[in-house]
Amino acid sequence: MDLKDKIVSSYLAFEDHLDDNSPLHDIRNEAIKIFEQKGFPSKKEEAWKYTSLNSLLKHNYSLFPKRDNAIEYKDIKQYLIHDIDSYKIIFIDGKYSSHLSETTHDGMDVCLMSAALSKPKYRLIIENYFNKVATTDSLTSLNTAFSSEGAYINIPKNKLVEKPIQIVHFSTGNEAALMLQPRNLIVVGENSHVQIIERHQSLTENPVLTNSVTEVFAAKRAIVDYYKVQNDKESASLIDNTFINQKQESHCSVHTFSFGGKLTRNNLNFFQNGERIDSTLKGVTIIGNKQHVDHNTLVHHIEPNCESHQDYKGIFGDSATGVFNGRVIVNKEAQKTNAFQSNNNILVSDKASINTKPQLEIFADDVKCSHGCTIGQLDESAMFYLRSRGIPEKEAKALLMYAFSNNVLSSVKIPEIKQRITKIIANKLGVRIGFDL
Repeated sequence: MDLKDKIVSSYLAFEDHLDDNSPLHDIRNEAIKIFEQKGFPSKKEEAWKYTSLNSLLKHNYSLFPKRDNAIEYKDIKQYLIHDIDSYKIIFIDGKYSSHLSETTHDGMDVCLMSAALSKPKYRLIIENYFNKVATTDSLTSLNTAFSSEGAYINIPKNKLVEKPIQIVHFSTGNEAALMLQPRNLIVVGENSHVQIIERHQSLTENPVLTNSVTEVFAAKRAIVDYYKVQNDKESASLIDNTFINQKQESHCSVHTFSFGGKLTRNNLNFFQNGERIDSTLKGVTIIGNKQHVDHNTLVHHIEPNCESHQDYKGIFGDSATGVFNGRVIVNKEAQKTNAFQSNNNILVSDKASINTKPQLEIFADDVKCSHGCTIGQLDESAMFYLRSRGIPEKEAKALLMYAFSNNVLSSVKIPEIKQRITKIIANKLGVRIGFDL
């Protein structure tokens, strides 16, 4: 039995254990039909032309962990942004860990998807927002079919969330191979502001495949700052599907830092439903060995007078492979749109590769839109200058790579995140840098 057949047959048992009165009953049933029809994506599909899942689908994944594994705070502290006060929603092998988490219902909801799905007081929010912006591609539908746990964040209007919210998923290696399907729903009310940090982390070398879906709804003048830290072990793979629906004058930014994992696919989709909206998509990728990172982005400008800014930097060594497929759509009605898209890459090995495809689809005539990509090596003249000042070659390369990534890091609004990413970059490059960017 291949993985697809195993998943479809497991769905029947999964559905039997759920409440028949669940508001998601019909949604789940429709979603599993879509996945059964489409199956896992292949390189025959244009959007997956440069990314193959074949090596991941060979494992006999456990879909439902059989037993809990006790984990203490000291075991996971290094993976948290622990030098800031924050709310924490922590999952161990897909199950919520209450003793490691810090949630709240004080003027807002920072809690669990399972609680929102089971309690009547959340039913209206679920009916109005769940699965309303997510697409019906095969992997998103697979997640929808099995959606039962994840983060549920509902921020009412005029609320400044004073502490960042960390969403962290750990896998312990209890299973020989594990597949996880976390589902996050984030609703940010009018004039509200929230900062969110997300991470998926394996604690052993056992294979893990995470198929995550996050839906974000930003109301009028809402501000959402989202940070994804991807520095997992090279036995773990992540397919991250994020969908963001923005209303008038909202500002949403997503910073994606991809350093670890065997295969990482980031599907990031912004939908601008209002005027004077600002969307920011930035990322830094530094990988080596045979790692593979694929950024697949979409910004859909639907109404006029909006902006979007995409800036992705990649550094690829050894036999690593990078993919950037950035798409901007400007509707006919979306006049006065300002859309910027850039993908710049450095190959530090002859065996490393990057496939980049920035795209603009413009149907309006009064816009400012630009896109571009570069692929090259480190500047030899800059290297010569640094070497002539007594800086060793290894440190000189690291300094140039830091400078290359600096404009992405400069827009990070949480200093502790910036410091953490700076240290990770230094470790990836194998040097010590005596300053923070």
